[in-house]
Amino acid sequence: MGIAALREQLRKGEISARELTDHHLARIAAVDGTVHAFLQVTAERARADADRIDSARSAGEVLPPLAGIPLAIKDNLCTRGITTTCSSKMLEHFVPPYESTVTERLWRSGAVLLGKTNLDEFAMGSSTETSAFGPSRNPWNPERVPGGSSGGSAAAVAAGECLASLGSDTGGSIRQPAAFCGVVGLKPTYGRVSRWGLVAFASSLDQVGPFAGSVADAAELLQVIAGEDPRDATCLKVPVPNYTAALEQPVAGLRVGLIKECFEQDGLDPEVKASVLAAAQQLEALGCELVEVSCPRFNAGIATYYVIAPSEASANLARYDGVKYGYRAEGAGTLAEMTARSRAEGFGDEVKRRILIGTYALSAGYVDAFYKKAQQVRTLIRHDFDAAFAGVDVLLTPTSPGTAFRFGAHAEDPLAMYLADLLTIPANLAGLPAINVPCGFDQQGLPIGLQLIGNVLEEGRILQVAHHYEQAAQVMDRRPVAALVP
Repeated sequence: MGIAALREQLRKGEISARELTDHHLARIAAVDGTVHAFLQVTAERARADADRIDSARSAGEVLPPLAGIPLAIKDNLCTRGITTTCSSKMLEHFVPPYESTVTERLWRSGAVLLGKTNLDEFAMGSSTETSAFGPSRNPWNPERVPGGSSGGSAAAVAAGECLASLGSDTGGSIRQPAAFCGVVGLKPTYGRVSRWGLVAFASSLDQVGPFAGSVADAAELLQVIAGEDPRDATCLKVPVPNYTAALEQPVAGLRVGLIKECFEQDGLDPEVKASVLAAAQQLEALGCELVEVSCPRFNAGIATYYVIAPSEASANLARYDGVKYGYRAEGAGTLAEMTARSRAEGFGDEVKRRILIGTYALSAGYVDAFYKKAQQVRTLIRHDFDAAFAGVDVLLTPTSPGTAFRFGAHAEDPLAMYLADLLTIPANLAGLPAINVPCGFDQQGLPIGLQLIGNVLEEGRILQVAHHYEQAAQVMDRRPVAALVP
């Protein structure tokens, strides 16, 4: 049942916020021992939040749109008074003294916090295997990864542990795990949603967005978290449209561009390709016109990203030195020795790998050859998208080249892991909104994801097309294994 239907039940008194919260806390207790989506369950706060909502309703107060709706939050979004670890030993005991803008807006809208979800350390990874506190598991098959870096947020929604959740997306960290876990995941336009209170990975790429069981529920969350924020200089000062109203706008006559470079990938799983092309045909049956388009530099996105993102990570993570906050190595001699040991012990291997890559790319003698060149290619990628949108309304690709892989499959080959984000990275580099919608299953019963990319600030358009496809295809009539645990 979606947010709108539950809101109506809550309004009529057919269910209380406390009952809804207790249902989800019971689900977490039943399945999270297998899924490990949560790093921290805030049961006491959740019940207190729900009780306040029920009291306000009994008193006849007009309640905000998410009143009583239980949500989970990726553990790189600061929550005042609640540990925010980024799944890193470096921040294992960090309790923020302030609230992120997006979570502040959720609580103001009446949402109930169930807890903080697992992720790849500092959001660097595509499987949650780099989490210092152990990986999350895919509810469809616990031997498979849930994707990353927002794997815990995606798995929690797929397993029925929460109605919806928030994640962050730097190179695909919402859309790829959404595809692996068979849920909806939306990355908004860069600047559409405030980053204030999001622990930074790559500041020119990071964006906060929702996971949900349906496109309509994703629109509900985006409606609440979007909008300007004076605390974030990169947040756009533009009005927020009515995303839920956009869902029912007709799609007949819209032009959908299939990016040919995405369907010609050597590593694209044939089952994924067939499922996504079948989804495109479903849109054609709804009245959309399919158009083949070319983005010649699309495949250059991954090399470009792995210069820019590590460079920004190197700068952002320089603050973790064991002095003001975070992990501090004991018994070190000088300040320099303490800093070096704190960083060596506090960061995991993947984080250290990316810091080293970024530091090298920014070093004297290499910054022009690597970082500056990558920024130039980033501009060309954006120009390719601009040219494509001159003739189409939305772009369509697979979300990931394959379905969820087994744990350890890429442990000895970081480059193979990086390729999991091959199809999602270009939208981040161009700052464009993009959404994953489930579009089928492979022969092993693992979900396949369809990606729709919109032009700048056209979240309403991709939500509209995704919603019509979702309603027509009715793909998600199955439930994952973990969600069937009593």
